[in-house]
Amino acid sequence: MRQAKMNDLVKVHYTGSLKDGTVFDSSLDKQPLEFKIGQGVIIPGFENGIIGMKEGDTKVVSITPEDAYGLYRDDLVGVIERVRVPNNITPEVGMVLKVRSPEGEMIKVTVKDVSETGVTLDMNHPLAGKELIFELNLIEVIPE
Repeated sequence: MRQAKMNDLVKVHYTGSLKDGTVFDSSLDKQPLEFKIGQGVIIPGFENGIIGMKEGDTKVVSITPEDAYGLYRDDLVGVIERVRVPNNITPEVGMVLKVRSPEGEMIKVTVKDVSETGVTLDMNHPLAGKELIFELNLIEVIPE
């Protein structure tokens, strides 16, 4: 059995949950997640959890916010004037919108509050500041 190491292409089944047991994502009803370890497309704590596993191994890892989606940042929360929201959108708390950043890229934001004059938008990732628990199952290390 092959053991996963940096720069390996791997297939992994996972279930991600919060400390309270709430499941936020799982690959169990889909194809396994396939990625190359070390390319930075997967959160660091997830990648580090895979390193050293052998094909067929299952384990549970706890990932701190720093090794996941980062700490929650208050500076990524701001209020825009209600008149700046397009007329075809009725903002509601919890709604996810796509907006153009000052750099011109499209980003997702979550509506945190709505008043008559303003809408509070949160640019933090929904899992920022949270400890994540992943059950990992290494399906395959794909030879290059």
